[in-house]
Formats: sequence, structure tokens, C-alpha cells
Amino acid sequence: MSIRIQKEALEQACKEIIETILFCLPNAYRGTVYRIGGPPEMFATRVASGKIDDEKRTITWGLPVRSDYNPPGKPWSDYRDEPGRPSEAMAWCVERQKSWTAEDPRNDERSVRLQVAGTGDDYHHMEPVMIRKEDLYLGKKGTWEYPRNSEGRMLWQGSDYILVAVIKIHFLPKTIKIGSPETKAIKRLSRALGTELLSYQLRQQSVEAMHRLAEDRLNSCNILADSLRNAITKSGFIFSLIKEELGFLRVQWEEILLEHSDKRLMKRDAVQALNEAAMEVAGIPEAERGELIDLQTRFLNLSFPPERGENWVRMQIEERWEELLHKSPLDEESTKEIYQYMDQLKASLYLGKDPEMIATYNNIPEGLKGEWVDLIYRNTDRIDFQLLDRLIHILQEPSLVLPHQEKSRKSLIRLKGLAEIIGQLEEKTNTVLRQVLNGREDVPTSYSLNNKTP
Repeated sequence: MSIRIQKEALEQACKEIIETILFCLPNAYRGTVYRIGGPPEMFATRVASGKIDDEKRTITWGLPVRSDYNPPGKPWSDYRDEPGRPSEAMAWCVERQKSWTAEDPRNDERSVRLQVAGTGDDYHHMEPVMIRKEDLYLGKKGTWEYPRNSEGRMLWQGSDYILVAVIKIHFLPKTIKIGSPETKAIKRLSRALGTELLSYQLRQQSVEAMHRLAEDRLNSCNILADSLRNAITKSGFIFSLIKEELGFLRVQWEEILLEHSDKRLMKRDAVQALNEAAMEVAGIPEAERGELIDLQTRFLNLSFPPERGENWVRMQIEERWEELLHKSPLDEESTKEIYQYMDQLKASLYLGKDPEMIATYNNIPEGLKGEWVDLIYRNTDRIDFQLLDRLIHILQEPSLVLPHQEKSRKSLIRLKGLAEIIGQLEEKTNTVLRQVLNGREDVPTSYSLNNKTP
């Protein structure tokens, strides 16, 4: 099974993602989205391809005249890794569900252009677009037989995700690096595209389920209750993406706020010191030491609201240190230093709210600045549309000058729209379910999600 979406909707969604990336990333000049079809063939097919002009004003759309990936596409058997033929980055993305960055094409083992044509100027980043299997399969376990690699291992057997598309973005020479902010931005947008494609899929499945309602009221009710409503009410994954985007906003805010501050490296220095301290503790299993170091290093890439962040540090890092020091005690001075570094980690969570730091940033009015800080550091446990509306409004303020301000604004607009669609879809579904369960005789024989009253 793969994603099933109308051609026009799929193409429009892909063009919007390409457009967002090309307008927001200054060194990106061309983008393509490939659809990955269902098993067993797993055709990789170009859906949309666009190139932006030098002034970053106009995008020209159209597929290359000749390409193996033009419709009907290229089957998995023709682009997977096999001995004796050039390795493709597409095969890496599809098989491993991981991105590929060609930061040095002439030494890139998967640069087909270099291997076949002898040219190595294709600087690009390829990012897989994935959807959780349980969401795509409406909570059921998929039993589909995915293809195998050249060594006979089945693809995605141990993964919770199915890969439905691949985004490829070309960059000007020597302007893209592995793990750079540009690759992270593309990764976040790939998640937004996956969410949008899933929303189209859910809408298509909703329409199909409503048609079945006219054929058999009780059977349709069971289908809706057991599968459709379960999928629709799983709005948690949208909330997770919103929280992740809020975290990205906090990171951007702290970057500009702490740019010239001696506290800019507070978090990194504390993590480095704790990692060094963990290496010096004797008599503990290496697996336990490695797990602690991994968690401390992971903290560098996380951005929580302060209260949630403190709780994370306490449960993931502090409790492990307490257990470790109980097993292998250190001298009083070393122990005191370790706890000071953990306090430093917690303090780093509050830098973006520090009144003294905030007072040094005068680009935006005080009232708006106070509201901005309150919004991005607010700890919420639900989708707050009023909060999203205010953030989207403030992100229109050019004087804020965040590194990825426009990208974040567009991401929040899309996520808010998806949350509203899911909410409306759930409301309409609940109405139909109540009518069926209550034995209403005036249930219409046909139902459209566009109807205001079912």
C-alpha cells in the first residue's frame, strides 16, 4: 500500500513545498519531488520540478525532457544498489529512509552524474518524506510485502514509517553541507509535506467510507467507528509538529538574542563538561556510560519550554547521575561540580526569557516583544489556535529578523490549516455516527464532506 491522492492535489502540494524551499533558502535554485509508489514495483516518479531565477522572484515549472524518473517512473529493481552499476542517492533514501547530501559531488560515491557522465557539479540534498505506518493504515498493522534489496532483506521491516516521496534540492556549488541549517529546514518541511499528504489521504478515505454508509448502515458505522474516527482523532502528531516548530522558533530567537553574549555557549559548555566527567568515572559499564553521554549530547539539539526542559533534565540526566554516583562515588568537589553543570543546563533553558537579555534586543516594540516571548515559551498541552494566529501575525513583522522567519510562518499556517481540517472532519464524522447509531431515517443516501449539514 502507498499514499493514494488525486494527481492535481499531489502536484499542488509538491509545488508548494518546492516553492517554499526555493524562496527561503538563498543558495537553492532547483527542486524536485519524487513520488514513491507502492510495492512491489516501488516506482520513483517525478511529480513536480521547478527552477527559480537569479532574482529569486519567479519559478519555472516542468519536468526534464529526458529522465528515467519521468512518468511512469523507475522501478525499485532499476535504482536499488546492485554490484556492477552506479549507486544512486535515491536508493539510499528509499532503502534506509535517510537523507543524502552531496556536499562534494566529485568525491560522492552516489553521484551518478559523475560516474556516468564524468561531471561532478551536482551539489544537492535529498530528503525522504515519510508517514507513520499506523496512521497510513488507519491504526491497523500492514501485511504488505515490500521489495527487497540486492542482499535479500525486506525494506522497512523494522521501521515504523513508510516512505511516500523524496525531495531533491539543488544548491549553488559549495554552499551545502551535511547537517547544515539548510538540510534541517528541508527535513522539517518534508515532515510538513508528509502531514499534508496524509490529510489528503484521510479525506479520500473519509469520502469512500461515507459512500459505504449508504450501502450498509451498520457496517459503515463499524468501519467509521473502528478505523476512520481512530485515524482522525489522532491529531497528536499534528500537535507534535506544532510543538517542534515552536521549539525551532525558540532556537532562532535565542540565536539572535545571545549572538554577542558570553552566555551563548552555556548549554554546550555544560554538556561538554558532563560528558568529560562521565568518561572519568571508573567502574561503570560502557553501555551505561555511553547512554548517559548520548542523552547529554542530545540535549544540545532539543528546545523545550523551561518547565518541561527542567523535567527532562531531571528525569533523563540528573537521575542517571545520581544512580551512577551511588554506584561509583566521587570526591566531594567533583560531585559538586557535576551538580553545578546540571544546574547550568537548567539555567540555559531560561536564557530566552531572561529580562536582562531581552532588554538588549530593541528591534521590535516592547509590548510586541513581551507577547512574542510569552507565546514561544508558553507550555501548552493542546492545539491553541489563538496562539498560532498571534504567532503567525508577529512573524510578519520584518524587524524581528529571525534566520528562518518566513519559513516558520508558512509552516505554522499549514499546520494550523491541517489541524482545522482534522477538527472539521471529526465533527462531521461524529454527526453521521450519531445519526446512524440513533437509527435516524433521514440519513442521506450520499454524503459529501463539503456539505454543511449531513
